[in-house]
Amino acid sequence: MFGKKGEPRTKRTLVDFRRMKAKGEKLTWITAYDLPLAQCAEAAGIDMILVGDSGGMVQLGYQTTNPVTMDEMITLAKAARKGAPNTFLVGDMPQGSYEVSKEEGIRNAMRFVKEAGCDAIKLEGGRRVADKVKAIAEAGILVIGHLGLTPQSTASFGGYRVQGKTIGGFEEVVEDALALQEAGIFCLLLEAMPTQPAAKLAQKLKIPVYGIGAGTDLDGQLIIMHDLLGLYASFRPWFAKCYIPQAAQRYEAHLAANPDLRKLGREDRADGLGYIAAEAISIYVDEVRSGAYPGEEYSYPLKAEELAELTRSKYW
Repeated sequence: MFGKKGEPRTKRTLVDFRRMKAKGEKLTWITAYDLPLAQCAEAAGIDMILVGDSGGMVQLGYQTTNPVTMDEMITLAKAARKGAPNTFLVGDMPQGSYEVSKEEGIRNAMRFVKEAGCDAIKLEGGRRVADKVKAIAEAGILVIGHLGLTPQSTASFGGYRVQGKTIGGFEEVVEDALALQEAGIFCLLLEAMPTQPAAKLAQKLKIPVYGIGAGTDLDGQLIIMHDLLGLYASFRPWFAKCYIPQAAQRYEAHLAANPDLRKLGREDRADGLGYIAAEAISIYVDEVRSGAYPGEEYSYPLKAEELAELTRSKYW
């Protein structure tokens, strides 16, 4: 598919994620919301795909993630599953799908599993949703927590702001993370935190901790597909890297080595945007595993006085 050939891959499991953490191997994670880009992600060897509620913005055109419905998320997840049948797939619980009650949370989480074939679900929030997390986990569904900058709650943060830079903010995230671990999440996603507090928080947990804009010193990285490909025009976060310039160099060399473009497209589908996207994702995978991404360039800075203040925390 898109020029990537080889034996069918084996889907990652919970055992793999724990083993990778123990061995210091970085997990690679990306969003996808449709069949072709999910195919590209699987062809590139990604470990995990998130069908994020960010699809409401980058695919459906909403201004925020808040309007996204469960039915829309199920449609996106079904498409992604068809494109990546052998990749661990996570459905993102949209706002309003789990806050009302434990029963509602279980029902909607089960929809991701039964209707879309997801392997796990992700939801935002800490102690306030720990009872829902526990109920969903006890229903036999794998749950991923999401702390730091949680897009569904940006109004309470005063907008899209970096989290964990003050003692109060850092300690709140740590306490939320410990509560979620106790409730039964199998891994945690941290968003928009400087490297040092994110790494310190991860040291407090037994489960894998992955980052999106939370520095290099975690167990893996997530990136939004449309940021990686440069497909979303409204804005691009500080921590997001577009990999198309690097992929374009590979594509140029690829075409030079395969001058029969008709054959290249007909037999391998390796003549167009699918090939370029798969190459871009592949470069991202390599950079995460090597530690090159995010590095300092794509991590939030922390002033010396801010770090000195954080070291006074009881959790430091």
